[in-house]
Amino acid sequence: MAVESRVTQEEIKKEPENTIDREKTCPLLLRVFTTNTGRHHRWDEFARGNVPSSELQIYTWMDATLKELTSLVKEVYPDARKKGTNLGFAIVYPDPKRQGYRVKEIGSTVSGRKGTDDLMTLQSQSFKIGDYLDVTITPPNRGPPFPGRMRPY
Repeated sequence: MAVESRVTQEEIKKEPENTIDREKTCPLLLRVFTTNTGRHHRWDEFARGNVPSSELQIYTWMDATLKELTSLVKEVYPDARKKGTNLGFAIVYPDPKRQGYRVKEIGSTVSGRKGTDDLMTLQSQSFKIGDYLDVTITPPNRGPPFPGRMRPY
């Protein structure tokens, strides 16, 4: 019986990310803001030194995966533990051109299921120390918002 490899040429050509030795590298403080509205916070909620009140502080490394961050969020928010709960991730970063912030969606995970974004890292999405992470927690019985009703960033 022959075993066929499912590794594509594209996967072989990918450069491995710089591995971080967590024993020797000091973790960073990741400021995470959560919402259960199914939408990310607006950029102006971070304006003029303000931040949303739903802050969660996590010590982690740049090679933290979305799945790893999901498990840390689930420790604090029991509702996020329900199978099928969707966690959407976005990076909130300063935009010097408009003297404010931008919100860039980067991926999502689903509690209790494997997904394509599970192994995505902060580093792979150009996260910089000092950026924020915004996480939407959407229960399994409620779908994401209708695309036509998305709030502009």
